[in-house]
Amino acid sequence: MKRRSNQNNEEVVGRRAPAPAETTAGMGMPALQQRKHLRRLDSLFERHRSPIFYLTNCVENRQPILANEMITTILVEAWRNSCDLYGWSIGRYIIMPDHVHFFASPGNREGSDLSSFMSKWKRWTQRQIRKSSVNSFAWQKEFFDHLLRSDESYARKWEYV
Repeated sequence: MKRRSNQNNEEVVGRRAPAPAETTAGMGMPALQQRKHLRRLDSLFERHRSPIFYLTNCVENRQPILANEMITTILVEAWRNSCDLYGWSIGRYIIMPDHVHFFASPGNREGSDLSSFMSKWKRWTQRQIRKSSVNSFAWQKEFFDHLLRSDESYARKWEYV
C-alpha cells in the first residue's frame, strides 16, 4: 500500500500498478513483469547474448520407453534440426529410459520463446514416436528448465547428467 496526494492535495491510498511487461533484451524470451526480484534478469540477458537453458522433459507417467533405437533416432534428429525448425540450438543431451536432459539456446533473435519452442518440439517428437512405434506415447505437460548463469553452472549440470 502506498500513500500519496492527488492534484487537490487529498490523501490517496492505493496499490502501485505493476510496471508494463518488457521483453528481456530482445532475446525472444517471454515478457517479464519488472518485479523487484526479476529486474536482474534483463542485465543478465544483456551480458549473455544467447542464454543457455538446461531442460528436462519426462514421459507421461514416467513410462521407461525411450530406451529404444527408433525413438532415440527421432529425438536426435529433432535436436539436430531444431535450429532450422524452431530457431533454437541444442548442445549436449542425454536420453534416459523415462526422460531427457538437454541444453538449449535461442539460435537467433527471431527464435521463439522457450515455452513455444518446447511446445513445438514435444508436439513434433510425440507425433513421430506415435507413428513409428508407441501409438500411446505422450510427454508430460510440463517441463523443467534452469537458466545457466555461468560456465561453472554448465559444468555442474553436465556432471549431474
